[in-house]
Amino acid sequence: QKRMSGDLPLSINIKEPRWDQSTFMGRAQHFFMVTDPRNVLLSSEVLDDAKSIVEDYRNGIVKPGLTEDQLWRAKYVYDSAFHPDTGEKMLLIGRMSAQVPMNMTITGCMLTFYRTTPAVVFWQWVNQSFNAIVNYTNRSGDAPITVNQLGAAYVSATTGAVVTALGLKSLTKHLPAIMGRFVPFAAVAAANCINIPFMRQRELKHGIPVTDEEGNRLGESASAAQQAIAQVVVSRIGMAVPAMAIPPVIMNALEKKAFMKRFPVLNAPVQVGLVGLCLVFATPLCCFTSIMNSLEPELQESIRQSSPHTTTVYFNKGL
Repeated sequence: QKRMSGDLPLSINIKEPRWDQSTFMGRAQHFFMVTDPRNVLLSSEVLDDAKSIVEDYRNGIVKPGLTEDQLWRAKYVYDSAFHPDTGEKMLLIGRMSAQVPMNMTITGCMLTFYRTTPAVVFWQWVNQSFNAIVNYTNRSGDAPITVNQLGAAYVSATTGAVVTALGLKSLTKHLPAIMGRFVPFAAVAAANCINIPFMRQRELKHGIPVTDEEGNRLGESASAAQQAIAQVVVSRIGMAVPAMAIPPVIMNALEKKAFMKRFPVLNAPVQVGLVGLCLVFATPLCCFTSIMNSLEPELQESIRQSSPHTTTVYFNKGL
């Protein structure tokens, strides 16, 4: 490795997405790269190599012959596996690249096996176990979370989801059959409202890091944490709408067809496939930037003194 003096300029801003985020196609390309399931299969050596390329480039160092495409590929591989605040390698199934295969399988099964109480309890438990891992892996900030906080969030969200699902299941017994298909979505929405704030309660108490445009840390803000967590709750529920609202309508019609009655074993695979399709198209629509300029008065004063030209701050809202 050496200080870069070749064709590749040092001015490429790899802190930002490669594509224009003011357009739908730009956002779609960015989030397809972020959630690319193939990144789950990458070896530790490939991940560490990508980390080395990205960190060296930020320090003005590059491997001889590195191209711009290779640099951007390394950036997205790095982002897919390493936490943006702590720099630690994230749990495999908690990474964004695992979201489509994991969510399409779990959601498909929740929508398929919703008729019996044991099935409802089991799949809501599986879903909340997965959500707890995702929320922990993608928490904002670099503050550690205790085992007690982790356990309280997990138990609360699982209980909330199961109680909601079973309660609505009993209420929908006398309603049209299709209404029962939407019970899993209501349970997921209720659980998100419980799980995410519980899992990230330390951020609400102590704040999350806020930075200037260059990424320089300016302090910690509990106000930013509140907005971040609210955004994540809304976006998580929003991301669940296409995958959990469209397939039930389609399946309700398909299950009346002769071939589905003849081969009921196809129910789960078809449902999982529909959910996967909806998740892919939902992803770029439901994530948004985390920029704010209203902080605690004491932090605003501190920033005015240390960085008087800063009017907008940035934070990682988590996912």
